[in-house]
Amino acid sequence: MTLTLDSANQASSSGAAGHWRPLRSSDLSLVEQLVAHYGGLIRNHGLRAGARLPSVRALAEEAGVSRDTVVQAYDRLAAQGLIHSRRGAGFFVSALRTAQLSTQPSGPAVLEQGTAFDTAFLLRNMFREGMEHSGGAGMLPPEWLDRDMLASALRAVGRSTGVSLLTYGAPQGYAPLRQQIASVLQSQDVPAHPESNLMTVAGVTQGLDLIVRSFVQAGDTVLVEDPGWFLIFGLLTALGVNVVGVPRLPGGPDVEALERLARQHSPRLFILNTAVHNPTGQTLSAGTAHEMLRIAERHDFLLVEDDTYSDFLPGTPVRLAALDRLQRVLLVGGYSKTLAASLRVGYVAAQADLIRRLTDLKLLGGLTTALPGEQVVHRVLADGQYRKHVERLRERVDRARGRCLRMLEGMGCRAPHEPQAGMFAWVDCGMDSEVLARHAAAQGLLLAPGLLFSPRQAAGSMLRIPVPMVDQPQACKMLGHLLQRHRGG
Repeated sequence: MTLTLDSANQASSSGAAGHWRPLRSSDLSLVEQLVAHYGGLIRNHGLRAGARLPSVRALAEEAGVSRDTVVQAYDRLAAQGLIHSRRGAGFFVSALRTAQLSTQPSGPAVLEQGTAFDTAFLLRNMFREGMEHSGGAGMLPPEWLDRDMLASALRAVGRSTGVSLLTYGAPQGYAPLRQQIASVLQSQDVPAHPESNLMTVAGVTQGLDLIVRSFVQAGDTVLVEDPGWFLIFGLLTALGVNVVGVPRLPGGPDVEALERLARQHSPRLFILNTAVHNPTGQTLSAGTAHEMLRIAERHDFLLVEDDTYSDFLPGTPVRLAALDRLQRVLLVGGYSKTLAASLRVGYVAAQADLIRRLTDLKLLGGLTTALPGEQVVHRVLADGQYRKHVERLRERVDRARGRCLRMLEGMGCRAPHEPQAGMFAWVDCGMDSEVLARHAAAQGLLLAPGLLFSPRQAAGSMLRIPVPMVDQPQACKMLGHLLQRHRGG
């Protein structure tokens, strides 16, 4: 609802700031009405810079409202930069300054000729307005998640939070959350004690970043999967690390290649998905897991188990952390994929001495993690809602994945191996997928070509498609037209 022009005209024509009258039947609160009244006068130059506003007492008495209403309104106007206070003199209109408009384009992603379609380009454009749920974004649509569950948890945390909201959290993270995570991991045979084996992090990405910075120096070798998660390739390269890819097979990494590469490079770490692999959707077999642990022991390197997508797999997955009892495995997990992308809450489970080392680095890099988010996640887990939510979400993702694969097959795109779980389809599109992604970007469709998932940036025809895309008719139609137009060209 907008205010009538009468009140604004009265104040403007009188040359004063007063004569505001509240509308008791308005949908706006009295504070909002007063802010809109004076804000409109100032922005429309009805009040000039330097003009003094009525005192709090005078305006309250004239308008028949409380002094607190006027104080709140003046505080909001000051927060917007429209007025300022002078000690002992009152409130005055501030000089308006025209902010320079952002030059960030809001249309299709721009990829100039000769510019690489690389990790930085994809990440930048994943967060452009309107691109969040395009083909390249690795996020589920908000409508697939449980907003009511999160809202309930937020309200409960708001009611129960006392002085803790005004303080730093614990260095290792919110203790009740660590206890809850430990209980879940212990039920899945991962021996994580909440005090000695667990710390919280701002999402899986921060957990991996802390591990890499703690254990790796420039010039060291880190093994990754090929294909694997492109963001970790970019992080390692930025730190001057020698990144070596281990071929990924349906049951896990190629253990013969792993043995050979470990002997050749003496790696410090091997970072991999086990439960649900990104991008293939495959899961680790028990035999491959046991052989990997033997190879890691023989060549003395740590295994970093990225558990981001494990909740999309029904049952208890084969985990290196469970088989190894956290001896040389660091397990990294989180809740952003299943609860909310903006809820950056994750954890690292590892040996006690490694947790102490990582906690010290966490303190140096950013002190503690945000307590309110951790309290919200704890509330969701403790109330028992998370398990049922994940079951519903998994069923929806599974149905969408089946439909998405059939749709892609109809476009001539086929998965080399049927994904066992997860939110991605990894398919051969029958043409250079980088060329396809460039044409798609020019039309506002962001795709993730296979070369991003190769540590060697090797060109090829593989393409990762998030399965929610099947419910986006315009994006699917555009992809089909692009494939038909450019395949074989």
